[in-house]
Amino acid sequence: MSNEYKNQYDKMTRMPVEKLVMRLGIPTTISMLVTTLYNMADTYFVGTQGTSASGAIGIIFTLMSIIQALGFMLGHGSGSHISRLLGAKEPDKAGDYASTAFFSALIFAVVLAAVGLIFIDPLMRLIGSSETILPHARVYGSFILLATPAMMSSFVLNNILRYEGRATLAMIGLLLGGLINVIGDYVTTSWFGMGIEGVGISTMLSNYISMSILLSMFIMGRTQTKLQLKRVFRRRKSTGQDVTEASASASSDSLLAEASTDRPAEPASETSKTRPLLLSIILIGLPSLARQGMSSLANLVMNWMARPYGDAAIAAMGIVMRLTFLLFAIGLGIGQGFQPVSGYNYGAKKYNRVRKAALFTWGFSTLVIVLAAAVEWFFCEDLIGLFRDDAEVIRIGTPALHYQLLSIGLVPISFIGNMLFQSIGKSGRALFLSCLRNGICYVPTLLILVPIWGLTGIQCAQPIADVLTACITLPFFLSFISHL
Repeated sequence: MSNEYKNQYDKMTRMPVEKLVMRLGIPTTISMLVTTLYNMADTYFVGTQGTSASGAIGIIFTLMSIIQALGFMLGHGSGSHISRLLGAKEPDKAGDYASTAFFSALIFAVVLAAVGLIFIDPLMRLIGSSETILPHARVYGSFILLATPAMMSSFVLNNILRYEGRATLAMIGLLLGGLINVIGDYVTTSWFGMGIEGVGISTMLSNYISMSILLSMFIMGRTQTKLQLKRVFRRRKSTGQDVTEASASASSDSLLAEASTDRPAEPASETSKTRPLLLSIILIGLPSLARQGMSSLANLVMNWMARPYGDAAIAAMGIVMRLTFLLFAIGLGIGQGFQPVSGYNYGAKKYNRVRKAALFTWGFSTLVIVLAAAVEWFFCEDLIGLFRDDAEVIRIGTPALHYQLLSIGLVPISFIGNMLFQSIGKSGRALFLSCLRNGICYVPTLLILVPIWGLTGIQCAQPIADVLTACITLPFFLSFISHL
């Protein structure tokens, strides 16, 4: 074992968990805020082009959620394996998972981009574009599709670095890419008057620059895992130390639980047949795909339900979605700092550290989100007006934002519970919990309330879904924590 690996192992398994979660959570929070900055900068500069152009951003957010869903599936799926394998002192196998996830992401992205560009108009209509929004959505969506290989592979690279416990390296790539995107938006729209086309070009270029920076971390040897194409086709037999394959096999047994108890899965026998790495990654990554996929579905349904109320309603809800996600990103960043801590220590069989880290992350992220929501509450109209100075947009968006801020303190339990089960390989429970907030709870609430309350139903569907999600998640979380 090299000194560098030993030092990293000691840090992940011995440093006080509160300090470790914060050390990893701060860079990931910054990364999440930078990702949000991408969207908010685009929303701001496109908003200067009119309400229909602003509505296009809300439409394309659904497309970007689909891209993010696939990237997170491969990133979180491989990352969960990687952190547990590193905790079990199997860095070579961890590299196999990293390589498989990265090269698979490139292939998936190219296929998605090609299909999307060929059927661009039907795709834009499918995800909720009206005829007045369509010309703007077509232009911006084309550049997002061209950026898909960079976006999807960046999500994978970022998550591999995070699960290794190298959140600072992950932050650097996203931070520089975000800054370039903001500067590019300003230059293309203010200096060259390119409008939404300029914003699209800036977003595309910044994503490729960000991917190049993240990839350079692996090329320069600053990571424990290595990216090599030959590793994608290499198959291994399970060993007594391969906790990953045992967890992956268990994850497919049930949607709610992988075994009759919450005790850690026993290692697979040496003679067991190896499961293809990509399938193992997908099994563990399914909760991330479901979480992001449900977000795309939620956006799609919301856009369709808002269409009868005009472009102002679509634009308003798209802006509210970004302002709410700004708070969500803070808690999510702290939670993503928790994931490698839980996976690493679960692989090292230090279960009490997993329990302490989960409880600390839940409490701290809730506190931070509530305080940030209190600040945002008093500036709702100004914040919405900043992105689109339209009286109708502000009228629709202000109550919607107020309603969502009232329930935002319940959101951390939903993503902490989801992240806990995913990071330790219990994919069934993670998959179920990931479908709650934007799917099982939100979509039916939206479909029930809008025919009854009209526009008010759209505005308050998400906070009601947040309450339902917290009530369902809490028993799962507390039950497992008691076993740990």
